[in-house]
Amino acid sequence: MTMSVSTQERNIADMEDLPMVVQFQPVVNLSDDQLFDFCQANRELRIERNEHGELIIMPPAGSESSSHNAEITGQLRDWAKRDGTGKVFDSSGGFTLPNGAMRSPDAAWLPLSKWKTLTPKQRKKFAPLCPDFIIELRSPSDSLKALQEKMREYRANGAEFGLLVDPEKKRVHVYRPGRRAQVFDAPQTVACDPVLPGFVLDLREIW
Repeated sequence: MTMSVSTQERNIADMEDLPMVVQFQPVVNLSDDQLFDFCQANRELRIERNEHGELIIMPPAGSESSSHNAEITGQLRDWAKRDGTGKVFDSSGGFTLPNGAMRSPDAAWLPLSKWKTLTPKQRKKFAPLCPDFIIELRSPSDSLKALQEKMREYRANGAEFGLLVDPEKKRVHVYRPGRRAQVFDAPQTVACDPVLPGFVLDLREIW
């Protein structure tokens, strides 16, 4: 099943009140495969699905946010190549979480042991699992409250470690299972042990 956003919806998507939430249910209940096809048909949009089946359509990242995201993902990728025990994913990769939500973190890491449990078909679509390590980068259009809720969702669905980086406030929110989130003001670096041994995120380029 292939669908695309209508012209009217695209006009709405240009408005300042993005992200917008699209409710298909109960008219249409998108399967995971149909959601993947919908996202492929609308590659210019950033699309996620929450646990209630609502689609969240977000504007493309601005140039500065895109540059920051490339820096963060690059650091994680370089560490992962040296470490050799897992795979890194950028913001275009989607994951279907155990609660049914489909999320696309700005950067993520998954152990090879979990990656190898996926079938070839699962690897080509939205992998049905939650990464162990998540980074979300707040852009000017992002609601801090919504991102905090998303980070709690990752943690509830199996993420071992999560970072919410807020360049505007120069703050990092650190999420670990079973613990309250910690907030650090303008840290130069953040160590990600023990989930990612030896990985230290350098934030000087972001601030």
